[in-house]
Amino acid sequence: MKKFRKVLDGLTTSSPGGGTVGSPSCGSAAGTPTAAAANTPKEVDVQETLVSENFQLCKTVRHGFPYQPTALAFDPVQKILAIGSRSGGVRILGRPGVDCFCQHESGAAVLQLQFLINEGALVTACADDTLHLWNLRQRRPAILHSLKFNRERITFCHLPFQSKWLYVGTERGNTHIVNIESFVLSGYVIMWNKAIELSTKTHPGPVVHLSDSPKDEGKLLVGFESGTIVQWDLRAKKTDFRIYYDEAIHSASWHHEGKQFMCSHSDGSLTVWNLRNTSKPVQVTFPHGKIQKDGKKESCKPILKVDYKTSRNSEPFVIFSGGLSYDKAGRRPTLTIMHGKAITVLEMDFPIVEFITLCDTPYNNEVQDPFAVVVLLEKDLIVVDLTQSNFPVFENPYPMDVHESPVTCTAYFADCPPDIIPVLYSIGAKHKKTGYSQKEWPVSGGMWTLGSHTYPEIIITGHADGSIKFWDASAITLQMLYKLKTSKVFEKPKQSEGRASELVDEDPFAVQTVSWCPQSRIFCVVGISAHIILYRFSKYDANTQIVALEVRLQCESEDVISPSENENNPCFSEPRSGSHSPQPHQQHPASPGGGTPEGVKDSALCLKVKDRVVRVPPGYQAELVIQLPWLDGEPPQQISSLDINSAYGLLALGNCNGLAVVDYLQKSLLLCMSTLDLYGAADPYQRLTRSPRRNRQSTSGLTELSDNQQSVDMERSKSPTSVHYPSSLHNDPRVLPEPVASLRASHCSPVFYLLDNVKGPGRKLSLPTDLKTDLDHVNGHCTSPTSQPCSAGKPRIPTGPEGPRLARRGPGRPPFRKAQSAACMEISLPVSHTEGYASRRAMLQQLHGVAMYSHDEHHTTCWSERESRENSFSRSRSSSVSSIDRDTKEAITTLQFGESYGRKGDALPTPCLWVGTSLGVILLVPVSIPTDQDERMEEPVTIGPCGTVLMLKGSVLRFGFLDCVGALIQSPYEVWRDPNAPEDPDRPRKRKLVHHSPSSSQDACGEGHLAVVCSERQAKVFLMPSQSCLFVHNITESSFVLRADVVSVCNSVCLACFCANGHVMTLSLPSLRPLMDVSYLPMTDMRIARTFCFTNGGQALYLSSPTEIQRITYSQEMYDNLQEMLGELFTPIETPEAQNRGFLKGFFGGTAHTFDREELFGEAAAGKGSRSLAQHIPGQAGVEGMKVAASGAVGELARARVALDERGQRLGELEERTALMMTSAESFSKHAHELMLKCKDKKWYQL
Repeated sequence: MKKFRKVLDGLTTSSPGGGTVGSPSCGSAAGTPTAAAANTPKEVDVQETLVSENFQLCKTVRHGFPYQPTALAFDPVQKILAIGSRSGGVRILGRPGVDCFCQHESGAAVLQLQFLINEGALVTACADDTLHLWNLRQRRPAILHSLKFNRERITFCHLPFQSKWLYVGTERGNTHIVNIESFVLSGYVIMWNKAIELSTKTHPGPVVHLSDSPKDEGKLLVGFESGTIVQWDLRAKKTDFRIYYDEAIHSASWHHEGKQFMCSHSDGSLTVWNLRNTSKPVQVTFPHGKIQKDGKKESCKPILKVDYKTSRNSEPFVIFSGGLSYDKAGRRPTLTIMHGKAITVLEMDFPIVEFITLCDTPYNNEVQDPFAVVVLLEKDLIVVDLTQSNFPVFENPYPMDVHESPVTCTAYFADCPPDIIPVLYSIGAKHKKTGYSQKEWPVSGGMWTLGSHTYPEIIITGHADGSIKFWDASAITLQMLYKLKTSKVFEKPKQSEGRASELVDEDPFAVQTVSWCPQSRIFCVVGISAHIILYRFSKYDANTQIVALEVRLQCESEDVISPSENENNPCFSEPRSGSHSPQPHQQHPASPGGGTPEGVKDSALCLKVKDRVVRVPPGYQAELVIQLPWLDGEPPQQISSLDINSAYGLLALGNCNGLAVVDYLQKSLLLCMSTLDLYGAADPYQRLTRSPRRNRQSTSGLTELSDNQQSVDMERSKSPTSVHYPSSLHNDPRVLPEPVASLRASHCSPVFYLLDNVKGPGRKLSLPTDLKTDLDHVNGHCTSPTSQPCSAGKPRIPTGPEGPRLARRGPGRPPFRKAQSAACMEISLPVSHTEGYASRRAMLQQLHGVAMYSHDEHHTTCWSERESRENSFSRSRSSSVSSIDRDTKEAITTLQFGESYGRKGDALPTPCLWVGTSLGVILLVPVSIPTDQDERMEEPVTIGPCGTVLMLKGSVLRFGFLDCVGALIQSPYEVWRDPNAPEDPDRPRKRKLVHHSPSSSQDACGEGHLAVVCSERQAKVFLMPSQSCLFVHNITESSFVLRADVVSVCNSVCLACFCANGHVMTLSLPSLRPLMDVSYLPMTDMRIARTFCFTNGGQALYLSSPTEIQRITYSQEMYDNLQEMLGELFTPIETPEAQNRGFLKGFFGGTAHTFDREELFGEAAAGKGSRSLAQHIPGQAGVEGMKVAASGAVGELARARVALDERGQRLGELEERTALMMTSAESFSKHAHELMLKCKDKKWYQL
């Protein structure tokens, strides 16, 4: 534990991390925190408790449906299910809470899964022709052995019940036998040329089926793709019979008596073969093939799999997938159940990958009595109940519907109020589907108990169809609580409605961002159509009319300011768009100012809010909708940042045009300003001011720069009902200092033209062809876009008739497009520095939804030399007008309300809005709010910029506030009260506010607080109100931060960061010491960047695939407790005993021959297998396994370990039985003694 004491008395002290002493504006090298001096008598005494030993990064659990599933297996004794995927993943499921994910290091697709029934092991066959044996007797399964086939490709595997010999069929038609215990090949091989007749001239094809006869385990049925079926006598090493059928075979299934079997074929037929006569099938049926008028049968699709299961009390079941006729176009995939004469066709929503029939017995020579069918679809998992005639499905207890609509955003809240989960569940339970089977979920294996280290956690997912799902994520499980549909707020969009018809016709309601206050239960949703919906929670239904508010946060596109004559930069020979102030707001349905400016007449809303009273059910009820309209044919910029504060009753939103603040209690707009106007006279970049959008024909004139810009800005923003005001009072270019003019940068990177090429009205945003070409050659390694200067000599100029028009639009106006689902983004990031520049712009474009300017890409110097050294990078420069003015807009990237000090001279904290921009600038906007409740609802809120500007490198990502003892300051909030609850005349409802003042817990330290700011490259800690920089840390030089948050870990606070190069880092607060830096996950696609989020308790999550949520922890405490929280996959269960066949059945039905496979396949009889054919690879299951691998005794150790485990379990069971026997003996002795005493004195005839 280290204690940091910083005396800020104007003297420079050394950094706590051992770095060099620096000024407040001088950054340190990457990975080195720097302490900066400040002229203030205050003392900051922070005792930091976090050390590196508190952090450990690991995956915890994966939720959702396995992406691109390929295989399915079920253990009928343990009752656990395994699903393999194309990416090499294996999900093992048991009872709710038992959910385990395993990953093959090779990443090869899983072809087939085979459980060692009731043995706690699983065999996987992968597409790289490798067999793996997984040990499931531990909470985190590990590979014990692997066997790599070198010359032949694996096509099918079969493991008989209670056998240690695995049959492996290959593409060449051979069948090999593998010993499961040692995982080595047997010398016994069934060669294809011995299985077929010598007279056969053609190869039978790959092995597609292997199964042992229920009647005799020494007979193996081998099916070849060409239609050849062979029964091989394992003892005699010869064939019993051969069947040659014209149609290709896909699967086969035995009758439990072993006298006949059924095959499915490629022509949609089912054939039944009797062993007495194999010359022709006993029965040939086309279940879905009807006879046409000309007497011919319809051609049908292949039947991919068939199961032939007998039932004790009814007709046998024949279950198969496929087989529909080709003529019926548009038919969905089907599962057909034939039970006697009844044929039931179950239509599926997605293609069937695999199905398994669940039976009461694991023995294949007993009556099967099937009770359910597990059907694995491409995007779903369903279980059909066979015990009821209507075949209902079971209600799935797993969260398999995360991807019901593609996930577009996520949010993660740990340590929520304990009452919020039951409330959401009770509301959501009213809308659950009905019609499910009443029986218990059949996959009920494993054990799971609620761990001791649990607290309420909620995950929120936003989707492309506008729906929001709340999930209970407590105790590393996931259960859906409540679903909210945002589309119900709007009228159904019509394709023919004017300007709005140019919008997206797909996914207009897609969710971009969500903001939730669990304490007040206020919920905000940002949509792709530039809208924000504010919801309040109520337990009662209500009739309500939604208020719509229009915010014209739009810049003028026709006020073209041409470059000066002496600019010879070929990149910008076309006219350009300037940076203008946004338009004033307009309430819906009427404008408060009465007059509409001339430039906003041609406007259209993207979506139409319902303008009538609607009945809303209990739950989240929409109260306010804020919309950004189209203006003059230009779509609104997407909203890039949002924050809401229930205590203040304010909502702030920003995009690349500017900032707007809305009072949602009074339903009024308080502030609507461009980012440039927020600076007032404190603009660090000395950019040109622009004329307001009032008269499109007027040209900008020259006036003197006024000194009272700040006061005018404050004055004009006081009344929310004032007339339309000009957003900027000056339209003269400011006189720039000579050093600034010499350091102006020009955008010569080809990315600007590439981005322009995708900005036509109504088009969907997609990467242009040449950028795609650059990205196609990348493996996903992120490099710094700022490590190399841009080439200024060879810009790419758009050619063709669209070139000038597209260039004039400017990069700040992307059109609306189909919602970029976080589940479907696969954009690789380039390795090379030259393409890295372009791809980062493209990545930020997709990540934030706006054309953003990053401070790292071009930086002009206008402040002190110290600040310029810290915030500038090596760039190509030219003497043209600053590219900040010309081609880019400064986007609002993050917002946060809180109690702070807006000015240096403030004595007490007041409500403030912290604004972060893409240029690395932090602006403070003080807010004056009436304290009385009645006045709050009537008096206007005063808000306006105060000129406070702070800076750091890169686009600002996150704010956090600490008091002067290092404790996290929570934002104030309003305690939830039901807006629709019945009125109580005796107790009028009042707003109850909870404030966490920065000075409430620091009497000894004096007033003030610490502000933590993190950007794409840098983190800084400022002391407020002096605004002095205490600590600086350059997070990365070779990459950039994608996500950052100030989180609570181990009763302390740290800064957590996720970088584009895959590094997860934590920094101490406030000293910004590096505590953890782990290369975890390269950011290979935008899905991870959009969905990665941190939360308290050392946890985080991201969308690992379009259908799965991966949760991770970076806390050592949770890592230590993870074993306790995970479920047990294997539980000791007695294997069911085989039924007694009886004398007559055994005598007349044939003898079930005892078959010793060890005698046939063992090394003594069959010899050793070919070493060149398959290579044994020991598993990485532990240090012992590695030692044994070195000594060449891997198999013996594995067997000894398994035997030891089994012996321990048996000893435990024996001990329990012994205790029971002792208890029983004592009881018997007691009763015998009592009986003896009772009968001792009686004669024999009295007994």
